[in-house]
Amino acid sequence: MQTEIVDFEIIKDRQRLGWEAGDYPRVGNTLQLIAERLVVAAGVRAGQRVLDVACGQGNAAIAAARRFADATGVDYAANLLDQGRERAAAEHLAVTFTHGDAERLPFPDHAYDTTLSTVGVMFAPDQERAATELVRVTRPGGVIALASWTPDSLVGHMFRTISRFAPPPAGVRSPMLWGTEGGLAELFGTRVEWRSLNARTFDFCYRSPEHFAEWFRRYYGPITRLADTLDADRRDQFIADLADVPRPFNRATDGTVLAEGAYLEAVGVRQ
Repeated sequence: MQTEIVDFEIIKDRQRLGWEAGDYPRVGNTLQLIAERLVVAAGVRAGQRVLDVACGQGNAAIAAARRFADATGVDYAANLLDQGRERAAAEHLAVTFTHGDAERLPFPDHAYDTTLSTVGVMFAPDQERAATELVRVTRPGGVIALASWTPDSLVGHMFRTISRFAPPPAGVRSPMLWGTEGGLAELFGTRVEWRSLNARTFDFCYRSPEHFAEWFRRYYGPITRLADTLDADRRDQFIADLADVPRPFNRATDGTVLAEGAYLEAVGVRQ
């Protein structure tokens, strides 16, 4: 049977266009708590060399810098890096933001004591290569810590909704595999000894389900770009379906959204 050849570079180019559309930091800034928790779980301390991979606007890098770590963030979306620099400057934090690909990190072997990613590296299309890069840049005995949405989470449900309007590229596995114990075992094998795998939740708070849908429509680049490609009827249906995403998870009874987003917090030691 012939194995399908996947052009990951083309897929990444399309992804990058998505992340550079909209204004992702408006969404990403709401997720800061996940990064703060991950930095604590990873035991980041002053003076450590810490890398935040697929950093976006720098949530984990900034959280590490607040603990006086030597923090670096890397991402392939230049506009997100610019906003990360602005955030760090506003807080008078020394963070280095570097343009780079999670599947081809521009750093030497064993350069970091701790390598982090909060719902970022999980979206790299070549998952095996991204996992290998995380291991490569982390020193033996160093820490790799990841926060990844789980398949049955609110975000997993949102991506299934997206896939009804734009099926994922053939040959690319679901990013939600990073949010499973089995997925991490497959990606990292014996190269990382996972010391803790904790199911965590994050509350999505919005004024209403419709506000949730509109916020992601306007600011979450991949959704912004997809919506702009749809005709009026399909776009209206897409927005209506997005508004349905938080409803099964919603605990609020006053018309607002207070919905759990489940994720896996994984902390391991690089062997």
